[in-house]
This record gives sequence, structure tokens and C-alpha cells, in this order.
Amino acid sequence: MKKNFGNSFLVVLVVLTVLVWLVFPPIHDGREDFVRTYVGEVLGSLLIVLMSFSLFLSTRPRWAEPFFGGMDKMYVTHRNAATSAFLLMFAHLLVVPITLIDLRLGNYLAYVAFLGILAIVLPTLAPRIPFLSRLTNATYEGWKKLHRFIGIFFIAGYIHALTIDALSAFIAINWAQIFFIIGVASYIYTEFLGGLVGKYASYTVTAVNHPNTSTTEVVMKPKGKSISHLHAGQFLFVRFKGDRLLDEAHPFTISSAPHEDALRVTVKACGDFTRHLFQGLQPGMDAIVEGAYGMFNYKTGGERQIWVAGGIGITPFLSFLRDLKTEIAHDVHFYYTVRHPEEAVFVEEIEAIAKKHPRLKATIRYSSQQGSLTVDEIVKNAGGDMSLYHVYMCGPLPMVKAFEEKFIAAGAGKNNIHFEEFNFR
Repeated sequence: MKKNFGNSFLVVLVVLTVLVWLVFPPIHDGREDFVRTYVGEVLGSLLIVLMSFSLFLSTRPRWAEPFFGGMDKMYVTHRNAATSAFLLMFAHLLVVPITLIDLRLGNYLAYVAFLGILAIVLPTLAPRIPFLSRLTNATYEGWKKLHRFIGIFFIAGYIHALTIDALSAFIAINWAQIFFIIGVASYIYTEFLGGLVGKYASYTVTAVNHPNTSTTEVVMKPKGKSISHLHAGQFLFVRFKGDRLLDEAHPFTISSAPHEDALRVTVKACGDFTRHLFQGLQPGMDAIVEGAYGMFNYKTGGERQIWVAGGIGITPFLSFLRDLKTEIAHDVHFYYTVRHPEEAVFVEEIEAIAKKHPRLKATIRYSSQQGSLTVDEIVKNAGGDMSLYHVYMCGPLPMVKAFEEKFIAAGAGKNNIHFEEFNFR
């Protein structure tokens, strides 16, 4: 399928890299460690290919979204490619070990590259591997600042490759050089050239609202050109000027409809950045916006749909609902679940929109009073045959993953279950 093409293409690049080294092998120059050096250089070429692919994806090319199934899935591939490159780097150092006694600059740069990428990869893996989470407590903001140096570590590793006594393999080495150039060009574009080619749009914060004691609604209007908001449910990257702690791009789902003049995002204070945003963001501040991204679009789904929002996962569905200028073309049962009534936002607006659209049913669930929402309950309300439904979910990832498994077990098609993973670390 088209949405898996990107990952398949990466696998093809890896296979081609190995084949290039096998079909055009280096000349045996009589050295005793020829085989070990050969294997080490194959590993080095593979990690260059994977790292350059990861750096290319970090440019966030909108045209590539359909080939991965959305920007969130593209970031998963970006993360996996970089992690795989690090593992290959580790294997490379085991196969062709370097001692610090050797005073050549290239050898020191190899360790700079290894330790630098290690410092980025460990916090990336920590939330997913329990014992690593106990070893590192890096904040998202700190990790993101360090992540900006990944291209420097990539270049350091390549300089190391240029200083070693490499085998004579002209075609294979030039193959790796092509990917190195792609990787460096991608890094330069991401860090220095994005603003020069119109990647960003300037907005002004016109209002800062607090629907409850932990949520911020930010209203922004463009100062000139606006972003390309193609459909309801997309997300953007935004940073706010005038406050050092807020001047770092973060992803947020757009909660306004595409036809609105103003751009709205609704943010829960659950981290350092979002808590400071809740306390410190003021009307009149400038915002730099990039986007919109994402393929979370109910209009591409079937006639019968179930929407499930958990907590602040309400945001894309607010965009869906606010986009209903005419009668909805689908039969939708929308579930919005939070623990306590005071945690819910825009309930009156949701209920008012539902009253205007007979094909839209909204169920607001307070788990502290009515018990947790379950897939069994949703399936029962749907009539039991989930094969007829498309399911759209947004909320805490553990909840979404658990619901996905249960919906599939209840007969829903895997390709009919839609959600986006907003975890960019």
C-alpha cells in the first residue's frame, strides 16, 4: 500500500547498499585484517545510509506524508532509522575497535560521533524501555536542544571515515558519499534554511483562554501569509517569540476549522513547556508556525464512524465538529471521556453542534462517576458488528493502543482504525 512505501523504500536502500559492496567488492590488498575491515566498512556505509535517511525525514517534507501514512508515522521511521544507525555504529566499533592511544583526529571524532548520538538515542528509547527510564531523566526540551547537534555528530563520524586507511572500493564508497551529501544538505536545510524558503508563517497571538485550570486555548491570526490548513484534524509546529522557554517548536493539533480566519490550538499543561505556556503566554506575542501536517481525516472514512477522544485528545475532534458547515455525511457516535467533569472542555459547544446534526451522537463520559469507557460498551452501542465501522481515536497512547487491539478483536479492520502518535521523541 502507498502508506507503507516509505518504509519499504528504506529497506530497499539498505539491501542495495549491501549488494553494492557484494557486487563491487574491494580489492584484497593483502592486509591481515582484510575481512574485518571489509565488514566494518559495510557497517559504516549502512549507518551512513540510515542516518542520512533519518536526517532527510527531519526536514518534514509534506509531499512524503502519504508514503508513510502521516507525519507521525514518518517520525517513527525517522526515530527507528537513527536508532538502527546507532546500533550499527556500535557494531562497527566492535568489529573495528579504536583505541584512544592512537592520537589521530579521526579516531577521536569517531568517539565524539558515538557518544553524541548515544546521548540523543538513550533519552529517545527511555520512555519505551523501563530500565533506561531510570538511568536518564532528560526533559523533552533538553533532549530537543541536544538533538539539534545530530548533524554535527554525523559529520564528525564521516570525517573519521575519511581519515582511516580504507579499502579500495570506488563504487561502494561513492554510494555512501551520495547519502552523506543528502544527509548534510538535509541538516543544513532543517537548521538554517527553512525560514528562507517560506517553510514558516508568522502569526500574532490574539487571545489566550483557559477553559479550565490546566488547559490553554491559544488563538492566533496571520501577520501575512497563513499556513496551508488542508483539512480538519491536522497539526502544526509552533514556537512563540519573546519568551526563551517558549521559543522552541512543539507540535499541537489544530482545534479550529480550516475555514476560520483565526488558528486555534488547545493545550493541556502536562510538561515544562506546556505549563509555562499556561502561565506565561500573553496576547500580542508573535508565533512562528509550520504546517499543517497529518492525515487524520474523517472525510476519507466510511459512512459509519466511531470517534473516541480521551482527555486533551479532544482537539482534532473539535476541529472536525467546527468544520461541519452543512449536514455531516457520516453516521457518527462520538465518545469524549475524561476522569472528572472539571477536566472536560467545550462540552456545551460539542452538545450544541450534536443537536444540529441528527447523524451525530455525542456521549460525554466522566469515568470517576460512570466508570471507565470500554470497547465492549462501544461495540454494544454500535450493534456488535464492527466490520462496518471506521474508528478515529486520539488520547493517551496506552489507551489508544489498548482500544485498537480490542476493536480489532471485535471485528474492526486494522486499516479502518485511525489515530496519530504525537510522540516526537
